[in-house]
Amino acid sequence: MITAIVRFKLPDTVKLADAEKMFQGSAPKYEGLSGLVRKYYLFDEKTHTGGGVYLWESREAADRVYNADWQKMIAERYGAPPEINYFESPVIVDNAKPTKAQAAE
Repeated sequence: MITAIVRFKLPDTVKLADAEKMFQGSAPKYEGLSGLVRKYYLFDEKTHTGGGVYLWESREAADRVYNADWQKMIAERYGAPPEINYFESPVIVDNAKPTKAQAAE
């Protein structure tokens, strides 16, 4: 699994409600996207930073999405190009799922 953290600068006028509305508008594009396990949208009103944390099945799946067209779309939509950092995710804890011990009970 690969975790990608994507960040971009937003205009200083963007507030939480504005960011939420923008993000809700893009969320359907990621639903059912091949190779994407999960996405969390990010917003920091103090630094006017937006972004997302993505959990991908592979780096190849992430690279298929983060192409030049996608990066251009992010820059046009939010006003700044994205910064993308990749991390191997060898262990994942998901507290929303029952543990093996809980499932055995």
